[in-house]
Amino acid sequence: MGAKVEIALSVLNGIVGDYLARTGNPLATPMEWVPREGLPGSTRAVVLIHGLMGTEAHWAFENGEDYGTMLSRDCGWAPRYLRYNTGLTISQNGANLSQILDALVAGWDGPLEELMLLGHSMGGLVARAACHVATLEGSRWLPLVKRAIYVGTPHLGAPMERVGRVVARVLKSIDDPYVQLIAQIGELRSDGIKDLGDADLRPEDRARRVASLSLRDPHHPVPLLPQIRHLLIAGTIHPAPWVGALFGDSIVPLGSATNGLLDAKILPGLSHMPLAHRAEVYEAIRSWCSEVA
Repeated sequence: MGAKVEIALSVLNGIVGDYLARTGNPLATPMEWVPREGLPGSTRAVVLIHGLMGTEAHWAFENGEDYGTMLSRDCGWAPRYLRYNTGLTISQNGANLSQILDALVAGWDGPLEELMLLGHSMGGLVARAACHVATLEGSRWLPLVKRAIYVGTPHLGAPMERVGRVVARVLKSIDDPYVQLIAQIGELRSDGIKDLGDADLRPEDRARRVASLSLRDPHHPVPLLPQIRHLLIAGTIHPAPWVGALFGDSIVPLGSATNGLLDAKILPGLSHMPLAHRAEVYEAIRSWCSEVA
């Protein structure tokens, strides 16, 4: 399959992937590991989880390298690249990820001392949802996770989706068939996109959703696990502090990306998508991965 076709499918799955999965459409992307040739084994593994409408290709630099290959070269980490249907609910993708991480650990060739999660945007929320499921089920992979790195992840939700939610509700209240049609089209966006509004990690979180521009609760109902060191990277579209505080990386507000944690690296002048493949982001990741957990 060509790269352009894969990108088109990733966008399609991001928009209506939940529908494709429900109807058994072969265009629905399954959750799977994407093989990479020539990557050495290790006692430490890093799992790279892309964001909404993405594939593993979104991690790539122009020279073909990515955070995974560079961590393998510089720090001895064995990278594993995840591909998944970003239109499914975050909770479902989290449950699926927990299952295949169990299989990954069980089938690892040799001892595995540490498993690190590296997620961009939605990928960070999927990692958190997987940790939540693993906690409930006592999964064997979770004790191996000593640190997780989140790159541009909306831990407290994404305002753009919350705005869309409010607009859709307003349009539905207007008694005009054309406006109603526009509202129905707007509601076709996937469950995965809708989950981003309040960073819904569990099925029950979705049931509590309201049409509001602000986060329903400043404290997420699923806290970060205390036994894991959580490392966050956030971008801002402009070096000026007030612009960064107001607009964040253009998609994720600074407060949502940093989640109020001290282990956060803020990179002025970086918008949302470039965070997945920039040298300064990698330097922060490399420095954290070089430390002894």
